[in-house]
Amino acid sequence: MSGADLAAAQPRLRLMPGPLPRLILRRLALSVISLFAVATIVFWVIALLPGDAAERILGRDATPAALAALRAQLHLADPLLVRYLAWLRGMLAGDFGMSMAASRPVLPYVLTHLQNTLLLAGIALAVHIPLSIGLGLAGAAARRDGPLDTGLSVAVLIGMSVPEFVVGIALVAWLATAWSLFPPLALIDQAHTVGDFLYLTALPVITLNFAMTAYVVRQTRASMVEVLRSDHVRAATLRGLSPLRVLVFHALPGALPPAINAVALNAAWLVGGIVVVETVFNYPGLGRLLVESIGFHDVPMIQGAAIALSGAYIAVNLVADIVTLLLNPKLRTAA
Repeated sequence: MSGADLAAAQPRLRLMPGPLPRLILRRLALSVISLFAVATIVFWVIALLPGDAAERILGRDATPAALAALRAQLHLADPLLVRYLAWLRGMLAGDFGMSMAASRPVLPYVLTHLQNTLLLAGIALAVHIPLSIGLGLAGAAARRDGPLDTGLSVAVLIGMSVPEFVVGIALVAWLATAWSLFPPLALIDQAHTVGDFLYLTALPVITLNFAMTAYVVRQTRASMVEVLRSDHVRAATLRGLSPLRVLVFHALPGALPPAINAVALNAAWLVGGIVVVETVFNYPGLGRLLVESIGFHDVPMIQGAAIALSGAYIAVNLVADIVTLLLNPKLRTAA
């Protein structure tokens, strides 16, 4: 290639986005397609379920005339395709419709519950990150097959094999019913201070951390054991440095990237796993709203909650991918 060709190619190369902008643009384009697919699949799956919102609202004693009147009011007698296209037009204009069961706009209701869900997830992550990495470090520093190492290994196996709803029910029976340490339900509308809120959400936070912590502890411990066998850590030990200084300043920086990757994956899991925990503890978040709306066949509310959960899941996954790329130079080159 001549010098003139190289000079002409340089501006084009400068206009090409880097790996991270390319990843973000590609994910944003796929996010729009994913959200459209979620909205379409959820609508038609709910339509296949027996019964409708009119039967759920009026109950078993409703007369045929009352059912027909309510179905006409809710447009349930319209063809499914007409209802779907009407909802899709509204969504593209920023109107998610009215709740059939609550007779209120869907969007503000969904946003309020999404805020509660993100708040609970944020508290769970604030506890999860230092706890899981600290336990992983303790497991790596402990004597092999000693009491601490064995105890952590058993706890990790239990945490990875027991479903979160079983953990939640066990905590309610143990810490709420038997010992009366925490309330069995997370009724956050009764909280007047930050301390009240943390107290009411203690059991959901413990349940989420029990499910998430095991994987990160295992990942951190395995990474630390590998790093502790490396030459630079052995050299630091031979120079007479204290075990704590070797562990924190020489081994920990090399073991952190896999642990942070595991934390990022857990954050993505949290968006889906929190649905079960919210239902067990009656927490007024997006997961419980979704479950209740399915019970009423409230299609607009189900659509709004499903899209909000999917959007949050996509956003968390995007952040996890960005963190992974920033921590791994090989992946940045391949992206």
